[in-house]
Amino acid sequence: MLVSGALLSSRGALFPALQAIGLKEDEVRRTWAAFRYGAWAIGTMMHTWQSYVEGHGQWQAHQHAGYYAKAVDITAYWRPTLKGIRSKHYDSQAEKALPAVVFGMVGRVGSVGQQRMALLTDLVRADLNDPSETGLQERLLQRVKLGLAQDEMPIFDAGFKIADLYQAGLSRFVVRLAKNFTARRNYLPAYSEKGRPAEYGQRIRPLGRTYRSKRIAATPPDRVSTWQKQGLNFRAEFWDDLVLPDTKPHPDNRTFSVVAVYDPRFTEPWLLACPLKLSGADLWALYHDRWPIEQLPLAAKHMVGAHRQFVFASESCYRLPELSLLAGSIQTYLAATLPPIPTGFWDRNPKRTPGRLRRLLSRTTFSDLPDPLAVRIRKKATVSSHLPKGILGHRRTKRFIPA
Repeated sequence: MLVSGALLSSRGALFPALQAIGLKEDEVRRTWAAFRYGAWAIGTMMHTWQSYVEGHGQWQAHQHAGYYAKAVDITAYWRPTLKGIRSKHYDSQAEKALPAVVFGMVGRVGSVGQQRMALLTDLVRADLNDPSETGLQERLLQRVKLGLAQDEMPIFDAGFKIADLYQAGLSRFVVRLAKNFTARRNYLPAYSEKGRPAEYGQRIRPLGRTYRSKRIAATPPDRVSTWQKQGLNFRAEFWDDLVLPDTKPHPDNRTFSVVAVYDPRFTEPWLLACPLKLSGADLWALYHDRWPIEQLPLAAKHMVGAHRQFVFASESCYRLPELSLLAGSIQTYLAATLPPIPTGFWDRNPKRTPGRLRRLLSRTTFSDLPDPLAVRIRKKATVSSHLPKGILGHRRTKRFIPA
């Protein structure tokens, strides 16, 4: 149902979508019961899917400076009318935080041919007792630390702070910084023989900015590197051995480097931080590999059709987004490995996109596909014709109100 995009035509309703793929009434009910009450977990399914993809050998993990890219991100499924939900996520269009079912995602980044894609390794739910995004970030960072191999580099966007990454115990990372980010040297400046001696290191401002009509100049870089890629000239400016602005200099401080990467295709540079002293080309390539993690929610919401959902039980509100993210990953991988599928006669140069694969699957039903599980599944011989069905089968008792 998910990979064929049946939720698009049903506008997020499960029963019409299940019936649209060719299931009978009793099959629809049993499928919904397995989804709602079944004893399964998304972690096992993601591990099975990852083993399947790696076993075929077409997906190759990306490695830069000896580290495999591992992207980390947070996504949300908006549920503004869902009662009892406490978790929220910022929506750029509404310019405020809206009620949503929020997840933390971790994925290994690689490519199939010329197409990059991320394989999900972990999904972290927002805790019902602590639905704040800060609490979700803490649990997500702990999950990243526990599952991080020695040859993997976690990559974060600007929503994560260096202080939180250090507090989680991460010794290496690549994180994007805000344009107005500042840091300090891990040593005191020379005493000017006037006034009180300084307690903090020199303030470093990688990018200049304007404040109250006054221009604040950027700090000159410690070193500069250039390289070429795909016929483009890149430049990176480095500031080494830095600490956070509220940290006093000390030899035991954990320091990091800040690099401003100037890409000729963008008007503003990327401002990145990393505790390791890597080259500008490696840092650019590592952060460039964070983007495929954002393809998974795009495929899950708009290609699969799970952006609109009509499930209201607490467990179902998490299970359906988790399954949709897995379905989006399946769509993306299968579309990249199968021959290009044209939408119609006008599509003369088709691409390997999940949308074209979804249109092909939407023209078939579940009964048209070969059934590899037929030898494992058998019909229950239990007599159930005398039992009430649908809403009549709910175990509800009318509340007695005395006169």
